[in-house]
Amino acid sequence: MLKNYIIAQEAKQKSKSMDFYTSSGLHVFFQHEVEGVDVEKVINKVESVIPSHLLSEVEMIIFGWFDEFEERSINAFYNDNALYISYLQDSEEDLYDDIIHEISHSLEGTYGFQIYADDKIKDEFRRKRMHLHDMLWQAGYKVPKSFFMDLEYNQEFDMLLYEKIGYDRLSVMVAGLFINAYAPTSIQEYWATGFTEFYLDSNHNFLSKTSPELYKKILSLQNTNDLDS
Repeated sequence: MLKNYIIAQEAKQKSKSMDFYTSSGLHVFFQHEVEGVDVEKVINKVESVIPSHLLSEVEMIIFGWFDEFEERSINAFYNDNALYISYLQDSEEDLYDDIIHEISHSLEGTYGFQIYADDKIKDEFRRKRMHLHDMLWQAGYKVPKSFFMDLEYNQEFDMLLYEKIGYDRLSVMVAGLFINAYAPTSIQEYWATGFTEFYLDSNHNFLSKTSPELYKKILSLQNTNDLDS
């Protein structure tokens, strides 16, 4: 497995003093040191605000630099019960955002039925996608409607939003429609950006107003009594 290979290769080349376990048993491993950010403080905050049952799929956080970052133009991803996070972080707030976002993806396996099966999030996302299509068409971006009907990740569509349109311009266009410019990318990222916003803004006003079905779905996951066994 990728995480085992990384540990085996890097353990011989650095001091183990940076690595640590949290009180819940989460292993935090440093392939590269994270400078200028109190990693332990951020992770303690994550564990204090997210219910323990929503952290159950994450066994390890690995800080380093990985091929996937350059291949996919990302700075974090989830795989095999581990979060892979860039060691280059601008602030504690950015690191907190990255960790929460990837935790959301870890839940799509365990809680995928609760999240997606009733189609409420999908229907909400689809309506917003079609509205975005109309706005982009009027702005001169003649993008086929089929791109917007396909809710799953599509690299060509991702690059259209990221490179051709650009997140700066897209952010202005989707204000009040999506949480941010990354949310329209796919149904999975719609879920992840909403989950992240839920824990960034404790009053939830923006999320509940912008994506009410998504907000209600995230809220329903907070209490284990509300979840199917």
